[in-house]
Amino acid sequence: MYLDFEKPIAELEAKLHDMHVLAKESNVDMSKEVKSLEGKILELKKETYSNLSRWQRVQLSRHPERPYTLDYIEGIATKFVELHGDRNVRDDKAMVGGFAEIDGESVMIIGHQKGRKTKERQLRNFGMANPEGYRKALRLMKLAEKFEKPIITLIDTPGAFPGLEAEERGQGEAIARNLKEMFMLKVPVICIIIGEGASGGALGIAIGDKVMMLENTWYSVISPESCSSILWRSWDHKEKAAEALKLTAQDMLKAKLIDGIVKEPLGGAHNDPQAMFKELKKVILEAIQELSPMKSKERIAMRIDKFSAMGAYVEK
Repeated sequence: MYLDFEKPIAELEAKLHDMHVLAKESNVDMSKEVKSLEGKILELKKETYSNLSRWQRVQLSRHPERPYTLDYIEGIATKFVELHGDRNVRDDKAMVGGFAEIDGESVMIIGHQKGRKTKERQLRNFGMANPEGYRKALRLMKLAEKFEKPIITLIDTPGAFPGLEAEERGQGEAIARNLKEMFMLKVPVICIIIGEGASGGALGIAIGDKVMMLENTWYSVISPESCSSILWRSWDHKEKAAEALKLTAQDMLKAKLIDGIVKEPLGGAHNDPQAMFKELKKVILEAIQELSPMKSKERIAMRIDKFSAMGAYVEK
């Protein structure tokens, strides 16, 4: 699947495919032509992906072939044991988590989970967690703290579920409690935005010692479409809204709202998932090695200081 701005790449890759077929059917050596066209495709990709607009990065973050939380867990971890339920209402399928091993290091992995096909999307509620999803996440974090295991959270959500029943069951309170409790966790907490990072739905599992974003992801208080609909009463200005929101990983790092950017394969994480898994695994293990030797009080103090320093305010 190609996005709108990738159509020139799609056309060249279609020509390359036709060239391979022609060479095979006619038994003619076209290696020089193939090599030349491959070089053109590579140059076009480098040019295209090095000059992406903010809206184009938002589109990449939503690519339907992009790896989701369970894909990353399968790609970087072993012995994953999924844990269910918030011990209060039900098991929220939009939030997944459990113990796993990464190169022999026992960790707790928690993240939003979207679906690919219609039934799975409905089951996962499009990655929009209910209050019980955030309460399940907190329960698993406390369990990890009890057994002194690092916590890894993978964020990919268009926002917390905005339904009436979610508000009735305390959506705001559940997210607020997570924010408070995550500040005080005694174990290392590493948070990574792997796709969309929208509003409190993302922030509810994103308070950590290390907060990082994949290269083609976004993190903001509101999506470009919702921002456009509020300001212009239409989604037609979503590109303008994306530019104004400054929501990309590069913007977040410049504003000192995250600690680092995880490089993606050329064209996005979906173009080479194995390379993406390898890079993310390396980043996670490096973060664990850096944070684990620190005393819990020191980590907590640094965590609080980091988030307290964000933004600007005036005291009167």
